[in-house]
Amino acid sequence: MTNILVTGSNGQVGSELQALSNAYKYNFYFTDRDSLDITDKAALREFVKNNAIDIIINAAAYTAVDKAEEDHENADRVNHLAVQYLAEIAKEKSIKLVHISTDYVFDGKNYKPYTEDDTANPNSVYGATKLAGEKAMQKVNPKNSIIIRTSWVYSNYGVNFVKTMLRLGKERDSLGVIFDQMGTPTYAKDLAKVILDIIPLIQNSKLEIYHYSNEGAISWYDFAKEIMRMAKIECKINPIETKDYPTPAMRPHYSLLNKAKIKKDFSITIPYWKDSLDKCLEVLGERK
Repeated sequence: MTNILVTGSNGQVGSELQALSNAYKYNFYFTDRDSLDITDKAALREFVKNNAIDIIINAAAYTAVDKAEEDHENADRVNHLAVQYLAEIAKEKSIKLVHISTDYVFDGKNYKPYTEDDTANPNSVYGATKLAGEKAMQKVNPKNSIIIRTSWVYSNYGVNFVKTMLRLGKERDSLGVIFDQMGTPTYAKDLAKVILDIIPLIQNSKLEIYHYSNEGAISWYDFAKEIMRMAKIECKINPIETKDYPTPAMRPHYSLLNKAKIKKDFSITIPYWKDSLDKCLEVLGERK
């Protein structure tokens, strides 16, 4: 039996991995910060050894984007140093490692979807620490390991844009939502399923980076409008500019990800964002 360690199992992707796990013939170890501190290399190595781990899926991250601006040290420990430790242990033990990264490694000044080879240039502490984690993993270069960058993640778990819009839409008559940031939402369940499906197919001597989000290109405004339409919530969505909604961390204005590489290498089909939103709202009991 193949033993898989999933870190960050209470996050959105981690929760979806747990929900899907029964459909796969693996033995899973789901951990969170309370059961396994991934910033403690000795504890990590001991856990991997004691449980004969064959594969690690690192779904743990410091994702409080605005808070990270003031909390650089903790963001760096989780998003950078812990990834380095995971990579070093994966290399030592010949373990397959799948690490989840973000579109925030880019500055958003592109005019076409970002490929894996485009230059990273983060605007925020969150983005910078995630990029530092990527670079550390590339330097260690564990065999049969990949980084998957994703964007705008939502699910029926945790706090996310979809659940926030549903709540606010029921509380208010109108909402202002940013229209000048373009990207694509990612249903965490779709990403979790792809990870579990491609694990047996990952075979590479040099670390590979892949991009994954749902298909399509929209603004947060478009996303909010569709949430309200599908859930039949009578709340007017007004388009606003980023400058009218200042936040401590700068977000990329354009962070569409080119997904040609992952589709080609693993022969996968990626769902359209509206279809995935439809499924998530159904799970939440909000599809009217």
